[in-house]
Amino acid sequence: MSTVTTIGLDIAKSVFQVHGISATGEVLIRRQVRRGQVLKFFASLPPCLIGIEGCASSHHWSRELQSLGHEVKLMPPAYVKPYVKRQKNDMAGFRRKPFSNSVRSMPPTSFGGSDVQRPSF
Repeated sequence: MSTVTTIGLDIAKSVFQVHGISATGEVLIRRQVRRGQVLKFFASLPPCLIGIEGCASSHHWSRELQSLGHEVKLMPPAYVKPYVKRQKNDMAGFRRKPFSNSVRSMPPTSFGGSDVQRPSF
């Protein structure tokens, strides 16, 4: 049986799309996971590379998934969109060419680095 090496995670308000592939590119996981079950689902997987489209909440999920031992890469939305073909979500877009060296990723911010800046009066 093949093991999952790469996962594309499309985060949303209540239902997340998970798309996992093996080292050979074989699709092993294609499912929806509710927000409350995300950490439980990823805790049951061996450590792997997870790609998430960068947005405000992706930094939070990145920190949570890294605490479970996974490697997380955040991709700018402009780099994710070209991989999406005919799907309404970005999940399958990660399968096409997700983590090659030509695709730039963003570092996740720390909890302290994500504080809201307050205006100085």
